[in-house]
Amino acid sequence: MHTTAAPLIHPHHSLAVWIGFNVFVILMLVLDLGLFHRASKEIKIKEAIWLSVFWTVLALLFNLGVYWKLGSDAAMKFFAGYVLERSLSVDNLFVFVLVFSYFKVPTEQQYRVLFWGILGALVMRAIFIFAGVAAIQAIHWIIYVFGGFLVYTGFKLFKEDDKEIEPEKNAIVKGFRRFVPMTENYEGEKFWVKRDARFWATPLLLVLIVVETTDIVFAVDSIPAILAVTTDSFLVYTSNVFAILGLRPLYFALAGMMKIFRYLHYGLGAILIFVGIKMIVTDIYHIPIVVALAVIAVILAASIIVSIMRPVKEEP
Repeated sequence: MHTTAAPLIHPHHSLAVWIGFNVFVILMLVLDLGLFHRASKEIKIKEAIWLSVFWTVLALLFNLGVYWKLGSDAAMKFFAGYVLERSLSVDNLFVFVLVFSYFKVPTEQQYRVLFWGILGALVMRAIFIFAGVAAIQAIHWIIYVFGGFLVYTGFKLFKEDDKEIEPEKNAIVKGFRRFVPMTENYEGEKFWVKRDARFWATPLLLVLIVVETTDIVFAVDSIPAILAVTTDSFLVYTSNVFAILGLRPLYFALAGMMKIFRYLHYGLGAILIFVGIKMIVTDIYHIPIVVALAVIAVILAASIIVSIMRPVKEEP
């Protein structure tokens, strides 16, 4: 029997906690771009790995805080949500590689695009999270719709052999190109330039728009997935934020190795199917969070191991 849903804003998470967390994130991003990466440069693999480790450690330290304040169950839910979102976000890396390759974005400008893309992603994720949690609490049966959608998306990933990107078919991109004057070439790190008393967009702004709209598509998949783990809006949001923040340096660490993980999308598909089923059967049987986390970890590890053991054969 379904019990009364928890409030949208959990009583343990005061407004001050929400504000404090977001101020902390914004401060870290300002330090990142304004101090450590003020000048556009190519991010080397070693630096990217250290940045990825830094954001991962920061997420784990935050999880310790969750454990201390809210207990082991909340900490386990945060960790499971973080692992799930981090796993699904890896799929974004494939798209980023294709976007930057399609638009021939200079390597030294890619970090800045991802930085501003992440700011937009944080806002969009927050909107999706609150909408999703509110929908589940207001109309309980919608949880079955979310679960069915995840199962469908998971099976769809099994058929996804070759990713393609066609920005020219994106309605937002077409409208932007039609109504906004744009320069032919990149203008360094600038999104806008002023010429002849008017502002012109640069191709870098167009790339940012593609990255933002792409993240909206991914959010439609990932937010219902994490809602299968917990509907605590604060845990969902914070785990999403840390997963996204860790995604940017991870891109530069793995960009050159993306073709190695040829079976990863099968693993991600299986994960989506599993969490979708977990969501559908939640009123019949509650799968323990520890079990769910173990299944996600095993599936992800298996897809990576198989990818390494069966690499792509180079054509002569």
